[in-house]
Amino acid sequence: MSTNRKERPNTVQGNRGKGRPKGAKNKVTAEIREIAQPYGEEAVTTLVKIMRGNEQPTAARVAAAKEILDRGYGKSVQKTDLTSSDGTMTPRGLSDFYAGLQSSSESADT
Repeated sequence: MSTNRKERPNTVQGNRGKGRPKGAKNKVTAEIREIAQPYGEEAVTTLVKIMRGNEQPTAARVAAAKEILDRGYGKSVQKTDLTSSDGTMTPRGLSDFYAGLQSSSESADT
């Protein structure tokens, strides 16, 4: 199979070979992680103190609890409902919407 395009390395940024290849670890992220990991236990302990501290604002206590849960069990799944009860998200509804945008931009040009 022949192609007219120059073969480029498969990079994250896709910018003519600049950037890191897909799958390569980000060195900056790895360095930050290495620096932060020794403080992990202390950070979790601090979050627990905030969560349990009655003198802390409720928002701080909830935020601390959420951080602890996210680290212990992973972030909760976010479900997205892409259905519409009025038909606006159907192919026909979207087609009508985009047609309306196009006609309004054409009338603005005149």
